[in-house]
Amino acid sequence: MRGEATRCNKLNFGEFGLQSVQCAWIDSKQIEAARVAMTRFIKRGGKVWIRIFPDKPYTKHPAESRMGKGKGAPEGWVAVVRPGTMMFEMAGVPNDIAKEAMRLAATKLPIKTKFVEMEKQV
Repeated sequence: MRGEATRCNKLNFGEFGLQSVQCAWIDSKQIEAARVAMTRFIKRGGKVWIRIFPDKPYTKHPAESRMGKGKGAPEGWVAVVRPGTMMFEMAGVPNDIAKEAMRLAATKLPIKTKFVEMEKQV
């Protein structure tokens, strides 16, 4: 997971985004918790895009099992996030509401993030 993100690092769909500052594995439950926190705060107004998808399985041995006997059973799914990855995007809401919704979503995630706005083009 070393290095900056080279793809999914710009706003492509919405006006506001939540960008990662650290690298981590984000669990599918954490993604869903962040999505619920955002959509509840904006009261189902606007539109939310989830830019990360948990497509990597991780395995775990059962508790109190002996060493060996191969690899453990799949425990869950994670999304690999590198610094600079745009994780969530939002449009159709005012700036202050989007910022607070993204802050609530960031508290559900195990990494540091930053709020990103689309630059105004003149």
